[in-house]
Amino acid sequence: MKKNNKVHEKFLYELWKNQSFSSDLSTKDGQSIDIIDTGAENNELGGPDFKNARIKIGNITYMGDVEIDSFYTDWRTHGHNLNKKYNKVILHAVLNNDSKHAYVYTQEGRKVPSISLKDYMKDELSGSIQKAILAERKNRINKMPCVEVNNILTEKEKLDFLYELGLKRFEVKCEKMTERLKEIIYVKEMKINEPVMKYEPDEKFYERKFAKEDFHDPYIWQQLIFENIFEALGYSKNKDIMRNLAKAVEIDLISKFKGSQDFVSQAESALFNISGLIPDVENLPDEETSVYTRDLAERWGSMKSLYDGPVFHAAQWHFFKLRPQNFPTIRIAGGVRLLNKMMNEKLIEQIISAVEENDKPGRLASILRSCFIVKGEGFWHNHYVFDQPAKIPINYFIGASRADEIIINIILPIFLVYFDIFGRKDLSKRVVQLYLNYYQKSENNLVNEVSSTLRLNDAWKRSVLYQGMIELFRTYCSREKCMECSIGKKVFN
Repeated sequence: MKKNNKVHEKFLYELWKNQSFSSDLSTKDGQSIDIIDTGAENNELGGPDFKNARIKIGNITYMGDVEIDSFYTDWRTHGHNLNKKYNKVILHAVLNNDSKHAYVYTQEGRKVPSISLKDYMKDELSGSIQKAILAERKNRINKMPCVEVNNILTEKEKLDFLYELGLKRFEVKCEKMTERLKEIIYVKEMKINEPVMKYEPDEKFYERKFAKEDFHDPYIWQQLIFENIFEALGYSKNKDIMRNLAKAVEIDLISKFKGSQDFVSQAESALFNISGLIPDVENLPDEETSVYTRDLAERWGSMKSLYDGPVFHAAQWHFFKLRPQNFPTIRIAGGVRLLNKMMNEKLIEQIISAVEENDKPGRLASILRSCFIVKGEGFWHNHYVFDQPAKIPINYFIGASRADEIIINIILPIFLVYFDIFGRKDLSKRVVQLYLNYYQKSENNLVNEVSSTLRLNDAWKRSVLYQGMIELFRTYCSREKCMECSIGKKVFN
């Protein structure tokens, strides 16, 4: 039985069985539809809703199955177009035809009429059913075509495939980190040889051979971590501009504050002024806000000669529909504290030591997590934005769930690359083992939906499977590549 929206479709089943329509049914091109036998309701798992119906369409009488959906697009969303069980469907009945098409196509390519029952229902009944189905559909964002039939696979088969996808996703991240490292090295070389601020990789870059010695410079690793952490702190809405901010500012500028007792204030001044988020200090109502913002402005006045890159604008940042804890102001404040750990508290060395000294994944995960959790402090402990105090204090700039995301998506791939480059195979294996045995505290809607659809309960808590679920949906489900997916191949054949 289909989940969730099938509950609402039960109303449509009764309507179909009783043929309680206000007028005669017809196809979109005007052919009359005469229901001789509505068929028997299918109570088995998967397959069309009514079996062995007899329906006269125009002058021809057909015997076959009837599928009832909430929306026309559910035919593809639910994978009926891929499923051989639907090859005997002779009529597709929906509440809403949310497209201009009058037909759907079976797996073998046969054209089946699709009709909208709403057109033949009393207005009051139609409105009630439609409202219920729309309310349910709003809660299901990420749909998987195999939602009705994937339980023919064992849990082990699903988990094995997700494990494979999770490993593949990790390998791709490592490859991207390696390519970006090479770009950072190349761009730095170009800046030394040519007076340019921006340099796009050209043919010479792709011909360039990199040796182990090229990766010794701490700058390239600091810059790589800087860019990726800031992107992660931007979430989906601000990730691009956060990464661009880190690329623009660069570790070269941040390193000029290294060792300073007020490193955090100097770094905040640079990042908030370059980001364009800092407001006009003269127009701020709150005294505390004015003092803090004036300090940022004054500091920037004395250091901006050190910077000749781009300055962003407040309008480029997204605040709308974000939880205050996810505002870019708070995320930049959290990012500055991680920069302080990297520049002044030997964060990179701490990570290397932690991997060297801990062969138990649980203990190592706990140590790394503590490195990336950032407690609220200073001005941003009591503010979400510049111009007014927060009603509730901000206890964490970066909590455990975001720390997990940073570790899984950034730190482990970067340090696997690091250990591989410098020949520390024993530590490379330890990083991979941690990834395979990491249990994270973060969640997202897509992973919850995939986990629910595959009926895997808490499997998502293991990071390799969590990442596998993301890879499954983005590579296969969202692109309708079901017949290239190990799950789709089995359930639709």
